[in-house]
Amino acid sequence: MPPPNDSASRYRRARDPEPAPVVADDEEWDDDDWDDEDDWDADAANAQRDYSTNLPVAYRPSRFRWVVRAAAAGIVLFVLAVGWLALTAPLSKSLEPPAPPSITLLASNGTPIARQGATIGKPVDAATLPAHVTNAFIAIEDRRFANHWGIDPWGITRAMFRNVAAGGLREGGSTITQQLAKNAFLDSDRTAGRKIREAMIALWLEAWLTKNEILSRYLSNVYFGDNAYGLTAAAKHYFSTTPDKLTIGQAAMLAGLVKAPSRLAPTGNMKGARARQAVVVAAMVRGGFLDKAEAADVSPARLRPNKVKQLPDGSYFADWVLPAARDQAGAISTEARVTTTLDARLQKTAERVARRAGLNKAQVAIVAMRPDGRIVAMVGGKSYADSPFNRATQARRQPGSAFKLFVYLAALRSGMTPDSMVDDSPVTIGDWSPKNIDGRYKGMITLRQAFARSSNVVAARLTQKVGVRAVIKAARDLGISTELPNEATIALGTANSSLLELTAAYAAIAANGYPVRPHGLTEPTEKSWIEALGDRSRSLGGRVREDMLDLLRASITSGTGRQAALPIEAYGKTGTSQDNRDALFVGFAEDLVVGVWVGNDDNSPNPGLSGGGIPARIWRNFMQSALGLDAVVEAPVEDNIFAGEGDNGADPLIEINGDGLPGVDGNVSGFGLNLRFGRDGSIAIDRRPERGNPDRQPPEDDPPEPPADEEP
Repeated sequence: MPPPNDSASRYRRARDPEPAPVVADDEEWDDDDWDDEDDWDADAANAQRDYSTNLPVAYRPSRFRWVVRAAAAGIVLFVLAVGWLALTAPLSKSLEPPAPPSITLLASNGTPIARQGATIGKPVDAATLPAHVTNAFIAIEDRRFANHWGIDPWGITRAMFRNVAAGGLREGGSTITQQLAKNAFLDSDRTAGRKIREAMIALWLEAWLTKNEILSRYLSNVYFGDNAYGLTAAAKHYFSTTPDKLTIGQAAMLAGLVKAPSRLAPTGNMKGARARQAVVVAAMVRGGFLDKAEAADVSPARLRPNKVKQLPDGSYFADWVLPAARDQAGAISTEARVTTTLDARLQKTAERVARRAGLNKAQVAIVAMRPDGRIVAMVGGKSYADSPFNRATQARRQPGSAFKLFVYLAALRSGMTPDSMVDDSPVTIGDWSPKNIDGRYKGMITLRQAFARSSNVVAARLTQKVGVRAVIKAARDLGISTELPNEATIALGTANSSLLELTAAYAAIAANGYPVRPHGLTEPTEKSWIEALGDRSRSLGGRVREDMLDLLRASITSGTGRQAALPIEAYGKTGTSQDNRDALFVGFAEDLVVGVWVGNDDNSPNPGLSGGGIPARIWRNFMQSALGLDAVVEAPVEDNIFAGEGDNGADPLIEINGDGLPGVDGNVSGFGLNLRFGRDGSIAIDRRPERGNPDRQPPEDDPPEPPADEEP
């Protein structure tokens, strides 16, 4: 026990005592005097009695002091380590594969259409697997697995000596438990700190899990190459079997892949995989898991890939919808399945129509949606494998006369009607003088006729009359978000936009509400009240919509889009950009809105290409099949697809079928006629009045004539 604080002063007083005071015989002691004045003398007397007059008493600490402190510190560190492991390394996490999140996209009917991420197999129970399966992994990865506590000092020492002898890193000393700790909880860096954490987690796993549980979790999430995680996925992927039916050779090959799965995957390196299989079999013999006779009977494993057709990991639609699908799925650690709006039948139809269009070097894009914005089909190019660039969503090209939808919408909003008279004669606005492509001008014509002819000068005059700002507002209302120049040339579609946005704008006419937001998920993501307020649908107005439908109908029945005519009511507009670089047709029928674009990726001219040609026919062919109408009869595709093509070109009537015989079962409409061909050779001709107004007749002084090609 240490001496009191005043021991030094007491020592000095004991060494040099002061003389005792003289007290008279008749003087009495007072209690207060004793308490206040004689305390010092009493203390001095005690000090003189208790301590040596030569040396002070030395303080001697207990010899067990550091042992007690170390034990206390160890307890504190242990509690902190247990708490840290409980928070950062929960045992449940060792069941989760270390694969990147996997997401499977489903069509609207539940059919899988694409998968991005890893293929993750179902967990396995090591106790139920054949002994040769588990022994193959133990023999090559951790021979002393049953005898250590997560860390194998002998294995580490052996690996160290072998690496020194080899002059480099050739062998690791990690146990199966350490590999599970690394795969489930840690990254792949090679720092000392990570190895220390790995060792701590390995001890933690060994303390709370049985050996069978550790081995089961390891086999359930280890990586085997080819994006396959877990023994179940690997057995199915490489050998079309299940883990409990693996042969010794197959099990040895899979166990050998763990060392370098990407490099040794038998789908790309069968020679290396078989060489590694032989190493595993030899390790099983050394570990006593196989005798030499059994090892001699093991033949090289043969690859038997899964016969089930693998889902594509990407497509134009999948790439477009994936960000929204991941947001909807939230935080996913294994696999999520998200249902999309894609219609598998319509998607196949769109792809087939695009293939048969005979585009030569040109590219194609198709967007099909419902009036509420649900995307049901999307083609972003002729081949996703050759070019994943999505021309339907990523490309920004001039829409040409398809932009006139907004010009005429602004005109109708200003009070004009389809029967309003407009001047189809040359005009100059500033230093700009637009021209009709055919050089013909009709003078005073109706708004309906101008839209059907896709007159450039009328579009320019209307823009000048209602104002550029009114045209821009119409475009913005219907969802066009790209930059729009504040000048009159906007009337001819000189501003860039995407096919997706343009198709959604036409969908707003079909739905009688704007804006229409294109989306690819069946369950829309939650929106804040501010977003919901901004996305409120607004009606076009009954009169404006009916008049707009009148114009769009006229474009197909008697205008530049007549090659898109269907045996039912259809509405649409052609578009051709300058020098025939881009050609479009966008329209709708029943509950389907479709946009088609054709052009070159390098934006080079396509002589003869126009929106009323190939794009209109692609649109018609798709609609015929999608809506279950009479099949369109097509002719064989020629190499020079654009030669002589224009809005005045005639549709082919005969298609050579697979038997080499002409197929004549079909329907062709145009010029107020409907020709129906039967397989028996019969031909029926129906004369039909103009849609929308059966009583309307062409003006006597303006007989019907083939419409002129369009160009801004």
